[in-house]
Amino acid sequence: MSEKTKSFTRALCHGGALPCGRCGRGKRVCMPSYVVDTPQRKYAAVVERGILKRTGDYIPENAGKVFVVTTRDVWQYHCTRLAEGLARRSHEILFFPGGEEHKRLASVETLAEDMVRRGGDRSSLVIAFGGGVVNDVAGFLAAVFMRGVPVLQIPTTLLAQVDAAIGGKTAVDLVIGKNLVGAFHQPVAVLIDPDVLATLPEREYRAGLFEVLKCGVIRSPGLFELLAGRSGEVLARQPEVVEQLIAESVRIKAEVVSADERESNIRVILNFGHTAGHALEAETGYSRFLHGEAIAFGMRAATHLARRTGRLAAGDAARIVSAIALYGPIPALDGISAQALAHRALIDKKTLKGNVRWVLPECIGQVSVVSGIDESVVIAAIQEALG
Repeated sequence: MSEKTKSFTRALCHGGALPCGRCGRGKRVCMPSYVVDTPQRKYAAVVERGILKRTGDYIPENAGKVFVVTTRDVWQYHCTRLAEGLARRSHEILFFPGGEEHKRLASVETLAEDMVRRGGDRSSLVIAFGGGVVNDVAGFLAAVFMRGVPVLQIPTTLLAQVDAAIGGKTAVDLVIGKNLVGAFHQPVAVLIDPDVLATLPEREYRAGLFEVLKCGVIRSPGLFELLAGRSGEVLARQPEVVEQLIAESVRIKAEVVSADERESNIRVILNFGHTAGHALEAETGYSRFLHGEAIAFGMRAATHLARRTGRLAAGDAARIVSAIALYGPIPALDGISAQALAHRALIDKKTLKGNVRWVLPECIGQVSVVSGIDESVVIAAIQEALG
């Protein structure tokens, strides 16, 4: 291991609260825990192999009945470990169909009615046990049930572990656009178990890597270099590398959310790739692309836009586009209009007073938020990303 890699690993280890067995500072293997400190709640995002078996330790003593919102495939793979973690807690399982097409208000209503029928009340707690859609839907369910009950986030996909589960953004989609109905509802904790990724399909894993790459571009040159230079180990899911990817992404998300809970300032940078990405998802009816794949396209479009507006050097732009390609492919983009995507961007929730806010890289590890870009330049950049 190079000195640079050792330094990066030490930085990941010592950024958290847990003692590090890897570097001799404790008995446990180093798994960091990062604090998310917001006006609404202060909580831990814990990265630890096997933590599912300790889920009960993170449920408040005064909590009433626990409702686990999950999908049947996630439950099939991981129910034994979670059941062990909830052995001392009364709990009910609420199955959600999953998929972006079911991320709608009707699903929240169905789940809420099921909770009432099974004895849910103001003392209840919701566990979101699944991927990004489950985390969004279950989090929103908790935010509105009885005007708000606690939620514990247990993400089971890489994308959810590094992004969706952390930060308290919960929402459902409308036909016209993504995540347009939602609430900020911070969890009591986020439990991230890298072991669950062993059952993750290859396409889902790669989709999550695009969100990790996003973190590298916006705030961590070291993370970007790891992804750009060690793709073989990353794609092989080499345990130590996966832990580094997750830990650094969680550190960045926790740091940014703690500084800006409600996306009024710095948190907007987490939307790199999301403006065009959300437009692509809406334009294709949320049926062709996984969320991470759409974000990969969106990052490509934003990178081209940054270069075209003179904010990003051509060399850095080429490196970002090449790194995105390492973790593809994404589904075909045939039949999609750049003009239609530019129009969709106008109704994205990040647009303010008719001005689309683009998160554009200035160099690897630094981005800026830009609005007022001429529509013709935007369309040209999107067209370039469409290929």
